[in-house]
Amino acid sequence: MRLLSVFISLLLLTACANSGTGQAPPQTVGKVDLERYQGAWYELARLPMFFQRDCLQSEAHYTLKSADEVGVLNRCLDKKGEWQEVHGTATPQVKGSTDKLTVTFTESKLLSALARGEYWIIYLDDDYENAVVGDSSLSYLWLLSREPNVDQDALNKMLLAARKQGYDTEKLIWRTPDEAMPNAR
Repeated sequence: MRLLSVFISLLLLTACANSGTGQAPPQTVGKVDLERYQGAWYELARLPMFFQRDCLQSEAHYTLKSADEVGVLNRCLDKKGEWQEVHGTATPQVKGSTDKLTVTFTESKLLSALARGEYWIIYLDDDYENAVVGDSSLSYLWLLSREPNVDQDALNKMLLAARKQGYDTEKLIWRTPDEAMPNAR
């Protein structure tokens, strides 16, 4: 329940997209093949946000439910070494446009209208191995990969894509390496 309230707080903040920044919203990649996009993605880095303040490692698992609906499982390994999870559904903001999605977290039917967030894919490599995801306000940013570690060239491409869109990559919080995790062997 605590994790749900944190996600709801994030999504309410996202609703204030681009309020007063004067910055143009980021450009997205165009059509995304959601079938290829499904599967596990590891968070390499993110901008600071309240609902992930205790996350040392995060990952997302996407499952195609239909041609325009994706099941979402977000997991966060917290400072206590425990996994926190939240489930949701992603759907295109505009029918047929798969690079700008709305994610709705479904833990509470009563609050589901409030538990929404933008998921804009602003970079995706040709192999669907690395992605950069943000929102229209430039407040949220995630660097994602199919692997928990990437080479410097792939990382540089993701960082450059984020900077070109106006994101402040100096503020990124990086994934805690496995060997530095609590209870690491």
